[in-house]
Amino acid sequence: MSFDSFSDFLAMGGHAFYVWSCFALGLVVMLGNVIAPMLERKKLISEQLRRIRREEAKS
Repeated sequence: MSFDSFSDFLAMGGHAFYVWSCFALGLVVMLGNVIAPMLERKKLISEQLRRIRREEAKS
């Protein structure tokens, strides 16, 4: 499929809403797959540090 102009490309032959919403949803899912483990790792590290400090305080 070839487009005559950039605005035709953005319109996607009348299917722009479907095409761009699917593209946006896919991008959100991929970003979530990158960001979620980073946040979980940070949470795990802080919990472990808190546990270590609590155990050192008992000794």
